[in-house]
Amino acid sequence: MAAPSPAPHAEFDAIVVGAGLAGLVAAAELVDAGKRVAILDQEPEANLGGQAWWSFGGLFLVGSPEQRRLGVHDSLELAREDWLGTAGFDRDDDEWGRRWAEAYLQFAAGEKRAWLREKGIRFFSVVGWAERGGGMAIGHGNSVPRFHITWGTGPGVVAPFAAKVRAGEAAGLVTLQFRHRVDGLVVEGGAVVGVRGAVLAPDDAQRGAPSNREVIGEFELRAPAVVVASGGIGGNHDLVRAAWPERLGTPPATMLSGVPAHVDGRMLGIAEASGARLVNGDRMWHYTEGIQNHDPIWPLHGIRILPGPSSLWFDATGRRLPAPLFPGFDTLGTLEHLAKTGHDHSWFVLTQRIIEKEFALSGSEQNPDLTNKDLRLLAERLGSGAPAPVEAFKERGADFVVADTMPELFDGMRRLSPEGLLDTANIEREIVARDREVDHEFSKDLQLTAVRGARTYRGDKLIRVAPPHRILDPKAGPLIAVKLHILTRKSLGGIQTGLDSRALGADGRPVPGLYAVGEAAGFGGGGVHGYRALEGTFLGGCLFTGRAAGRAIAGRATS
Repeated sequence: MAAPSPAPHAEFDAIVVGAGLAGLVAAAELVDAGKRVAILDQEPEANLGGQAWWSFGGLFLVGSPEQRRLGVHDSLELAREDWLGTAGFDRDDDEWGRRWAEAYLQFAAGEKRAWLREKGIRFFSVVGWAERGGGMAIGHGNSVPRFHITWGTGPGVVAPFAAKVRAGEAAGLVTLQFRHRVDGLVVEGGAVVGVRGAVLAPDDAQRGAPSNREVIGEFELRAPAVVVASGGIGGNHDLVRAAWPERLGTPPATMLSGVPAHVDGRMLGIAEASGARLVNGDRMWHYTEGIQNHDPIWPLHGIRILPGPSSLWFDATGRRLPAPLFPGFDTLGTLEHLAKTGHDHSWFVLTQRIIEKEFALSGSEQNPDLTNKDLRLLAERLGSGAPAPVEAFKERGADFVVADTMPELFDGMRRLSPEGLLDTANIEREIVARDREVDHEFSKDLQLTAVRGARTYRGDKLIRVAPPHRILDPKAGPLIAVKLHILTRKSLGGIQTGLDSRALGADGRPVPGLYAVGEAAGFGGGGVHGYRALEGTFLGGCLFTGRAAGRAIAGRATS
């Protein structure tokens, strides 16, 4: 039997649709203000925290003590230049995205770190350098390292907000209703005054696993404020393909999912039907370094490799990717390049020495040392050898080929490639030519130049970038090839919102009673990132928009 639903006209101050990070932050702010909140989610209780729980826990900060200790000089002005150069705002619909971007930059360079530390959140001492850019100073990318990994990864980010919500539940302020699927918003007199939907049958599925859709009842709840915190569309490949823009080439025929199937985009259409304006649906953020999970939890479960810059990258036919499409430099540029080849996969070729130093896997479950705050395991990461999760994929992953010689490596790659597609002779030419460039300090190979430049940053030299060496050096072996797939992840567009997270309608005016936060709102304004993200800004967007919504509903200032 399902848990009982609250009475149809229960007196809540707000209803939050979605129990992910953005929804929890909004609810936590409301609890702090003594407000009564109902949190609804179609999934079982095991999924509290949503996609943030699965994340690596990276957060974008500007001018932090962690940066300064590593000799990184950052500023709000530099971060603003990087953000605007990356976003490429060029539409009338971008006005609110621009405003959110400026507000978020002020937050990231100001109170964000102190606000999180008050909640017990701490950061790993080495700051990562994600999205290193497209090779021009005024173009896209991070000029300096800004990716701060939470000590505790995604679960560590979720924990204080989940704890606040649980405390609110114990105090009678919060009603948590899992297995409650919202099918519509209740609109009266042009204002959103509640939600209605179906009660789904109980399900003991583990976090992230598919759950049943058996309907056993109906519900209706009312409140003067409804917050849509339902996430994006990454688990619905049909919606991803339907939104795929021409500028990114042909939509992939096959993709892996970086999010569970319940990230289905349902609430976007429901909000639009009730008056909200959806914008920038053609902007998206998917990864090109996806590998099949050898121990999957959800359908087509993929994991992203977070690569250092040394692996050689080849397309499905064996052509080396052009500069500056190096590992870790330009996510969207690489996606666009590969999509236009007409093939859904590409290849890394590297050595054991590179995988030990440069391969990390995205996700809390793939980083037990950081997630569990285990100093012993962390010491192993800093020592010799690859992290245990990486070695597990190398040994068990369907996309890995390990060999002592190039002919053996190419035989393995051909087994994973459509017949006759892979030009291994060209791959060999590229490897041999690249190895010649390693033997002297001068080079026309821009990837080698980038690797040498990266090692001038202490964080990269310590744990992220291997010393340049010949791929064919037997001492660096064995050789490794990894087949890479497109991995769905984030929507960059969504419900357009003002700076108080109120949903805007087609006329640009707020829809009374309706708010949107997190990915459902394009992380702010229907598209705070524009076309591209600087990374560490997705969790941050959930925090910032959820905070804004909670404070606005509670009648509190946002800073």
